[in-house]
Amino acid sequence: MNIVRDEANMEKILVVEDDESLARGIRFALEREGFQIIPAVTIHEGEKLFHSQTFDLILLDITLPDGNGFELCKRIRKSSRTPIIFLTACDEEVNIVLGLDIGADDYITKPFRVRELISRIRAVLRRTSTSSSVMNSSLLKSGNVVVNFLQRKIYKNNYEILLTPMEFKLISILCQNPLQVLTRNQILENIWDIDGEFIDDNTLSVHIRRLREKLEDDPSNPDFIVTVRGIGYKWNQECV
Repeated sequence: MNIVRDEANMEKILVVEDDESLARGIRFALEREGFQIIPAVTIHEGEKLFHSQTFDLILLDITLPDGNGFELCKRIRKSSRTPIIFLTACDEEVNIVLGLDIGADDYITKPFRVRELISRIRAVLRRTSTSSSVMNSSLLKSGNVVVNFLQRKIYKNNYEILLTPMEFKLISILCQNPLQVLTRNQILENIWDIDGEFIDDNTLSVHIRRLREKLEDDPSNPDFIVTVRGIGYKWNQECV
């Protein structure tokens, strides 16, 4: 008996990957999990598909035949907040920081396990879903910082601070629990919502450092995001 798939209700993923064997394996695994997969092997092809269809998520290789995946991510972010997960063969911090800073939601280092990939995808889709995050208020004010949850924007002294989706999620978690110490595990569970074995703890440190550089007057002596040594972090201002 043939199984008829209802593609209209399937989450659609654009996979931009030029390794034919890897791309075939990804497609096979994700289609078994109920995703609709649209493949591309170049930046040009991926960008053309992105502008002609609607996707729920993008898996984007960094090294492609006609250029760098970072450039495609930058172009997509000019007009869209579609979640992006980088596929990278390099786990050096500079590449992680660059990918996250230009708007990626996550990254996964090759070689990876299928279970890990599926967990990362589901976690990103959950945390970027408009129905998955219930805010108590559309606005939170903390000192000279205003968080607008409806617009998903943050302002300091009435000037917008440009944040990546992950940075906004992290600040949302912290400032919704003001003056409360959150352990690193608590933060990671809220951000990724998957087993800790798949989470690079160093990534959280990268996000915190980048947030302080954008938010704090003196990142080395923060007023908002403070470190509680050996435990985690705390939003160190009252919120109203």
